[in-house]
Amino acid sequence: MLYHFSEEPGIERFVPRPIERYPQMPQVVFAIDEAHAAHYLFPRDCPRVIYWKADWTTPEDEAELFAHTATDKIIAVESGWLERIRRTKLYRYAFPPDTFRLWPEAITAGYHISEREVIPQRVELMDDLIGRLVAAGIELRITPNLHPLRNRVIASTADFSVIRFRNALPA
Repeated sequence: MLYHFSEEPGIERFVPRPIERYPQMPQVVFAIDEAHAAHYLFPRDCPRVIYWKADWTTPEDEAELFAHTATDKIIAVESGWLERIRRTKLYRYAFPPDTFRLWPEAITAGYHISEREVIPQRVELMDDLIGRLVAAGIELRITPNLHPLRNRVIASTADFSVIRFRNALPA
């Protein structure tokens, strides 16, 4: 299954839309795979830095970025978003994968795209988002500002995804 997370209940069909950052591409419907679904257990506009150990992560980066933790994936958010994360209820829409293909612009991020309209097979209410992250074995870090961490992560050999960073506080 592939998923789409939304704060909107009752979406009956997903219609392809343009990708703002890639105007040359056709309109698409986005979905995320199971391995990366936890990246979306946040309010839509919440900026976050996600990083995880990859086969190519150097021992030096692993020692620094994953010091004092037993997890392989960490998600960091700004402290100003904590209360909204606690209150947010999401809806997870499940899609069959047959009309989707892996998006080559973000292969390691788990994004899939479809150029066709998609009808969800089911929808599930997702609450207690922090509890779901904990249950998935992901470490959630709360920080006053994401810029220092983001800069270090993108310069590292860890795999990563940075989502909605335009909404982060200034450095």
